[in-house]
Amino acid sequence: MVDDLFVGNAVPEAEQGMQMGRMVSLLALGMDIPGMVVNRYCGSGLETIAIASQRIQAGQADVIIAGGTESMSLVPVMGYKTALNYKIAKENPTYYTSMGLTAEEVSRQYKVSREAQDQFSYESHMKAEAAWQAGKFKDEVVPITVKETYVDEDMKRKTREYVVDRDEGIRPDTTPEGLAKLKPVFAVGGSVTAGNSSQTSDGAAFVVVMSDKMVNQLGLKPVARLVSYATA
Repeated sequence: MVDDLFVGNAVPEAEQGMQMGRMVSLLALGMDIPGMVVNRYCGSGLETIAIASQRIQAGQADVIIAGGTESMSLVPVMGYKTALNYKIAKENPTYYTSMGLTAEEVSRQYKVSREAQDQFSYESHMKAEAAWQAGKFKDEVVPITVKETYVDEDMKRKTREYVVDRDEGIRPDTTPEGLAKLKPVFAVGGSVTAGNSSQTSDGAAFVVVMSDKMVNQLGLKPVARLVSYATA
């Protein structure tokens, strides 16, 4: 039933290269379903859902799987071969500003204090942990068996398998006092730290976008609908 598959990805190279959308489709859906990669950096996954909705609203599809994936442990934030345009770097250096420095600029411009950032981070961890404990994400998480190669205390190479079945970024032992001790990581005298920044991790999330016709035909109950979408 799937007409297409859209994968959002911010750094489509190395392990995430070779048109990963097609690779995901081949592994998950089979030879007959196409796939593509969309890059709008941090908004990539959301963008694929918007494109899927627009394609369906135009009558060109009924079922599209859309979402995004990123591996920040295997692929550096700016990729393996960062080659900035010399003219842009010289004449418009802010075009290449990192998200960390952008956060510093936002906190300065809108007067978001270090204390407010730390408090927001603390409350985020507490809310996320409460949601996990309440089983809020149980039906949304697909357990994945991971094989890891590591070096033990005797410097011997070993492998082990374990199941990843929850978000490893949640830290229930986080405290405001602990967050307050962390040093800024992007700007001297800044306010953005490892504790109040977004984590760098590996993950993926996808949804099935369907037309009204297909939803009714299959007798399904939608969990949400996309009414409108805009970028700015």
